[in-house]
Order: sequence, then structure tokens, then C-alpha cells
Amino acid sequence: MRSRILYLALGLSGFVLAQTDTQQANANVPETVTREQPATFRTGVNLVMVPVVVRNKQGRAAGGLQQEDFQLFDRGKPQVITRFSVEKSGVVVKAGKAPMQKSEPKPPEEAVPAVMPDRFVAYLFDDLHATFADLARVRDAAGRHMDTLSPTDRAAIYTTSGQTQLEFTDDRAALHETLMRLTPRLMNQRNYHDCPDMSFYMADMVYNKHDPMLMQALIAETVVCMNLPNASGADGMVQAAASRVFNIGQHDTRVGLSVLRDVIRRMSGMPGQRTIILASPGFYAPELEQEKTEIMERAIRYSVVVNSIDARGLYTDPMYDASRPGPVLTSVMNTKNMYERQGTMADADILAELAAGTGGTFIENTNDLDDGYKRVATAPEYVYLLGFSPQNLKLDGSFHALKVSLKDPGGLTSQARRGYYAPRHLSDAAETAKEEIREAVFSREELHELPIDLHTQFFKSTDVNARITVLAHVDLKHLHFRKADGRNRNELTITAAVFDHNGNYITGNQKLLEMRLKDETLDLRGDTGFTVRSTFDVKPGAYMIRLVVRDSEGQQMSAANGSIDIP
Repeated sequence: MRSRILYLALGLSGFVLAQTDTQQANANVPETVTREQPATFRTGVNLVMVPVVVRNKQGRAAGGLQQEDFQLFDRGKPQVITRFSVEKSGVVVKAGKAPMQKSEPKPPEEAVPAVMPDRFVAYLFDDLHATFADLARVRDAAGRHMDTLSPTDRAAIYTTSGQTQLEFTDDRAALHETLMRLTPRLMNQRNYHDCPDMSFYMADMVYNKHDPMLMQALIAETVVCMNLPNASGADGMVQAAASRVFNIGQHDTRVGLSVLRDVIRRMSGMPGQRTIILASPGFYAPELEQEKTEIMERAIRYSVVVNSIDARGLYTDPMYDASRPGPVLTSVMNTKNMYERQGTMADADILAELAAGTGGTFIENTNDLDDGYKRVATAPEYVYLLGFSPQNLKLDGSFHALKVSLKDPGGLTSQARRGYYAPRHLSDAAETAKEEIREAVFSREELHELPIDLHTQFFKSTDVNARITVLAHVDLKHLHFRKADGRNRNELTITAAVFDHNGNYITGNQKLLEMRLKDETLDLRGDTGFTVRSTFDVKPGAYMIRLVVRDSEGQQMSAANGSIDIP
């Protein structure tokens, strides 16, 4: 009995000693730790986001709608909309404070507000598919439109071939000089005297889909144009021609889509409204559905609106186009004209799909390209972003058709993406948080979920060197803390980024403020908060500052804009 009492006493004393050691260890833990980490941004998506543009009978974007006004269906099944926001065009950056008068030697100065860009327009010309006449028309209209851009707009020029480009700039002379260097880069130039003559669409119908009616028409054409005694061997000629035309056309389409994807990636780093104007006669994209969907996913994720203009203008129905020579056989010509019409529609489909899927506008069948550029260069005044988490989603990469409707249309119509592909794996919470921060850094929208203040200063060490100081002050009164081991715990990720006057990302850093506060410290700091300082070495010039703060416990975020002009 005595030994048992001694054993319990020793055990209890061991427990007390262990508890004392733990308390001492907790007491030695610093209450705040600030760690700097690289400002890297990765992609992670857990929600399916669907941008929706609602228009009235006059074609104008309608505002004032709420989450409960929408219905969203995934493969015909109604979904719960778990995230809802409204993007409004024309977000204005708040100006910084007026400069303070300083005497020599100058200490760090308060930031002088600078006029910074708030809209980025990328002109993407499809020189792989456009003829010289089509390219010249959209080029000249684009030049006239560039002359109407405001001082806070920045423009860039890209081509689907990748052979002519100019990065974002406010230099109008450079833009016009680049426009004049545009020229068609046709690899699959159609020659209507080829025997047999077929489009990319026709080649796909023969080579992959084995369309018997078109095949017979092309065999008959080959017999006539090759002056063959009979149809023997014509089948092989048609198959060989279809294989050649299809492979060249598929290559051109892949190249064009990859350039569009790269332009979207490039624009993801621009701190403002982002618009792409794709000027193209349209192009066929068989067997590339997933690539198109991934491009739209990327555009949605980065808030890039893809607008498109059909470079063909007011084009002629192939049934009435007498400019193309053809075989003597009327039945063959009629069959081919039917497929020409289908191919023309298929070419335009991708332009319409890219616009609808990203909240953009598609301009077709008009020669008034000046008005077309005017309409597509301006983002819709209201874009509704609906987000949902698919229920019982199989991670198999399969396609899911989407439908968005209004519960009470009242004369309104909605435009939204047609569907998405299921992922093959889900993102974890850490990657999702990184992506949310990345999106906020490259946005211009100000968020106010956390109580933060942004202050900027600069100090010129020489005439050619300067240092920007970004001060992020965080008020603790409205932060959520988790109590553990007698401490109040939360972590703040504080990201500061610097952009030049053309909106190009210059530099940035990310700091992690780990808070393990005692009750008395939290009471004391509740009125004063914390200030985190970031410094950047730059050259004199105009800069925009973007500050984003996110906490780990409440998963709330705030974002603020500042501007600075260093003479």
C-alpha cells in the first residue's frame, strides 16, 4: 500500500514537473515572430467560378441583381451558389497623401500620388488564319481605336504566330509602328486550285469523322480535276490530302491557343482591368475542347475578359460566293458549299465561346469595325461571379455542362460559360490561400475585411537611387484569435508589391507575422496594433503600391492601393 502511495506521489510529482516545464516553455515562446518569404504565387482552384453577364433588351449590362436571383445547374442538377460577387468596371485607385515639406537633409518623404494605369488592353491579331485584306482592316481599325485610349490605359500588341509583339506601354508611336509590321503568317493557306480542294473543317470530316457524303463528293471532284479515267485510286488521293490539311490546321490552332493562354498569363500580373481583343476570322479547333476550357478557366481565375471580333466583317455565304472556282459537277459544288457553310459557322464558334465563357463580347458579321472595337474594349459595367463546389464530383477530368438562368428574367438575358472539366485532383487549403493572395495582389479592387492602413514613404540616396518604404498597420481589435496553450494565436500574411507606371510588376515581398499573444499583451496592443515595414530599392519614377493582408484564423483579407511619384 505504501509503495502504491509512493508510486502515485512520484507520478503526480512527475506530472507537476512536466506541467511546470510546459508552462515555462510557453512562457519562453516569443509573442510575435515576423518571417520574410518569397512572394511566389501558384495556381489552385477549389471552386468552379462562373462569370455571368446579364443584359437588358437594349443590350446593356444590368446591375442590381443578388445571389438569390440566379439559378445554376451542373449537368442539369441544381447547385448551391456558395460564393457571389459583382465586379464593376472603372475601379479607381485612391490617391496617396500630399507631400510634406521637409528641410535638408531630407528624411523619408510621404508619397506623392502618381497617375497610374487602371485598364490594360491587349490587341491579339490572328495572323495565322487571317488573309492580308482581313488583317489590314482590323489593323487599321485598331490603330484608330488606340488613338482614343485614355492616359490611364495601357496597350499591348500580340500575334498568334508570336512573330510580332509589343509589351504594355503608353507610347502611341510605338504601338502604331508595331501595327504597320503586321503581316499574315499563313501556313495552311487555302488554294482553291488544289485537287481536291478542302478546308480544315472538311479535312476533319474526312480524316477523323469519315463522312461518307463529303468523301464521295471529294472523290468525284478528284476524278474531274485530275482527269482520271475512273475513281480507282481517287480515294487514296483524298485521304492523303485530308491528312495533310488536317495536320497543318491542327498545328496552327494549337499554336494560336497557346499564344492566347500565354497572353492571359502575362495579363494576370497587370494591376487593373484586363481586356483582350482577339481579332480573327475564326478558326476550327477539333479535339481541343479541354485546351479551350483550360484557357477560359485561366482567364476567369485572373479576371481577364476575352472579347473577339470576326475579322471577316460582313462575309458572303459560301452558297453565293462565285469567286471560288470549282468542278463542273453541280452536285459536288452544292455538297461542298454545304460543308463550307458548316465550317464557317464552326470557325466563328470558338470566338463566341471564348467571349461567352469569360464575360466578354463577340462582334461578327459587320464591316463597322470601329464600332466593334469601341464596344469590346470596354468591359461590361457589371459581371456577376458565381462560385459553387460540385457535389459528389468525380476526379476523372470529364466535361460538365453548365447552365445559368434567372429565376425571374423580366426581359433580361444571361450569358455564361458553357461548362468545365472536372479536375483530376483537388487543391489543398494552403495552395488555395496562396492563390487568393495572388489574385488580390494583381487586382485593383480594395477589400476591407481586416482593419489595415497603408502608408508609403520614399528616400532618395542619390539622383538615380531611391528606396520606397511601405508601412502596413494592422489593428487587432477586429481580428479573430484562437486560444491555445494560454496564448491568442493568429498569423497574418502581409504582401506588398510594386508596379511601374505601365503596370508591370517590378518587385514584391511577403512577410508572415506569427502572433502568440498573452492576454495582457492583447489588451495592451488592442489600441496600438502592429506595423510591418517593407522596403524596396528603385529608380526615380512613378509607381503603384499594392498591399494585401490575409489572416489564417478568420481567413479574411484586405487590400489597399497607393501610388508614389519619385522625382
